[in-house]
Amino acid sequence: MQNFTFHSPTEVVFGRDSERQSAQKIKEYGGSRILIVYGGGSVIKSGLLQRIEKSFADADLTFESLGGVLPNPRLSFVQSAIERAIKIGADFILAIGGGSVIDSAKAIAHGAANPHTNIWSFWTGEKEVEKSLPVGVVLTISAAGSETSDSAVLTNENTQSKVGLSTKFNRPKFAIMNPELTYTLPPFQVACGIVDIMMHTLDRYFTPTEGNELTDEIAEAVLRTTIWNGTIAMNDMQNYQAVSELMWCGSISHNGLTGLGAVRDFATHKLGHELSAKFDVAHGASLSAVWGSWAAYVYQEKPVRFVQFSEKVLKIKKTSDDDTARAAIKATVAFFRSLNMPTCFSELGIGLQSDETLRNLADRCVSYGKPQIGGFKLLAGEDIYNIYQMANY
Repeated sequence: MQNFTFHSPTEVVFGRDSERQSAQKIKEYGGSRILIVYGGGSVIKSGLLQRIEKSFADADLTFESLGGVLPNPRLSFVQSAIERAIKIGADFILAIGGGSVIDSAKAIAHGAANPHTNIWSFWTGEKEVEKSLPVGVVLTISAAGSETSDSAVLTNENTQSKVGLSTKFNRPKFAIMNPELTYTLPPFQVACGIVDIMMHTLDRYFTPTEGNELTDEIAEAVLRTTIWNGTIAMNDMQNYQAVSELMWCGSISHNGLTGLGAVRDFATHKLGHELSAKFDVAHGASLSAVWGSWAAYVYQEKPVRFVQFSEKVLKIKKTSDDDTARAAIKATVAFFRSLNMPTCFSELGIGLQSDETLRNLADRCVSYGKPQIGGFKLLAGEDIYNIYQMANY
């Protein structure tokens, strides 16, 4: 086992009707004036927002609700929401939704606690977060794992930049997780979530680090459970057993457990972020569109790792290391296609891209002072260009 530091302070309240504890949990963590943040109309149509607002009123909590979060969370929304949070004197931010809403809530919390700081400077690394408001989550989508993670992604529309930020201040105080709240999700959102859960795990699992037996076993279990229950959920989103397993996999995939003590990769995420920033495509779809190309480009760095993935997760009978690794990549891409998820640019809906665009995407991947990305195999700009080129069909 390798050295590591692990701290996952988020309190998880899991199960049917758990959202009824929202007001109680906010009070426990010192909240009294709450800005509720959500996305579109689904939380209104389902009655979830109204139920939570009523529980706040009954608990004598002051609150204001603000909708409008879009996929690939926008800097402009966050900036306006920060102004709102400051105006009402918010001391707690509650996110009702999935990854984009949660990441927006985290950014709003940082901005409201640092009113004289340009919020984007935290994401570019110019400034470091040293204080924030507490954030709570009522999760409605099993995907990003942001409800228990130390990371948040933000998109600057003006520069078409999508950047992630990791800090201990991104950890929510609590995450309320009722799997029944995911029952009405469209199949595409469910599929995107399955891919995102897998990718948060795979981006930690594919590592040059050896000697983390239990960490590997946890990651492999998350992947097996996600594939099995994700397949069931795609056919029956009201199968409580399947969607509850999927929801818990989402949290475990991104709270740090699946990569303890190991070098993380996350090159696929960076490649996908640039596609989302430029073309405004769904996060999960951007990941499935490039993962096969990334894997085909890097697997020879350490084919035995792909063999282990093949045997432990996909249950593919081993032949030669090279053939087994290739079979694992092919099977994973086939699984993405079985979910009707894209595995190349044309399937992603962005069409074939010019060489100039591919070069620009690659250059942006190594911006912000990072001449290389990845961990399984370090990738410079030319490597990234080659991977994009492989996905460009």
